[in-house]
Amino acid sequence: MVGTSRRHILSTLIPHLRQRFALQTPPSNAFSTSTIQRKSPFESNLVRMLTSEIEFDSEYAPPHQTEKKFNAFMVEDRSGGQFVTLRGRSTIDENIKIEATMFDGVSPNMDEDDNEPNAQLHISLLVDIFKGEGGDMLEFVCSAWPQRLEIQKLYVIRPGGTLSRPYIGPDFRVLDKKLQSAMYNYLNARGVNNDLCLFLHRYVWNKDKIEHIQRLKLLKSYVEK
Repeated sequence: MVGTSRRHILSTLIPHLRQRFALQTPPSNAFSTSTIQRKSPFESNLVRMLTSEIEFDSEYAPPHQTEKKFNAFMVEDRSGGQFVTLRGRSTIDENIKIEATMFDGVSPNMDEDDNEPNAQLHISLLVDIFKGEGGDMLEFVCSAWPQRLEIQKLYVIRPGGTLSRPYIGPDFRVLDKKLQSAMYNYLNARGVNNDLCLFLHRYVWNKDKIEHIQRLKLLKSYVEK
């Protein structure tokens, strides 16, 4: 991919760039036109590469304005942060807190039509459900694939944050199928479902795209000084 090769080149050039600038920082009073150093071919080429990369990422599948709400959940996000937090309440007045990572894994998925691998990105979720303060809390550890939710583990957290004995045992997938289905229905009734997974994948992709372009612009601005 064109974008990937550019990023590989940039990653190898940045350490050299830092060293070069550390050696060539001019004194504070050296600002006359006769003493300003002209850009080296290396620096000029790097600026062109950065400009090309910024234009490519901005024009090909450009990012859009981030959403701050999904169904009953409000989205909390910090620029540069590695987690996205969603908060909401169920119809029976439960507090729901979801912490989602950025993309943290990939799994090949066979295409049903041509039996070719089709990689799927993975997001880890921590879902906490509780009523008020001082009560037990249910904590689900989940995998969010582009169009499906998978429960990995379930814990009961006692007041004070102590972990009681896991209710479901070491692996959710070994439970009786009817109990597994009941737990998925429990989460679905609270808006934690396949639709949420799709939203999170789109949100994280967009967040990553926006912040990647911002980093490139900062680097270009630094080189151009």
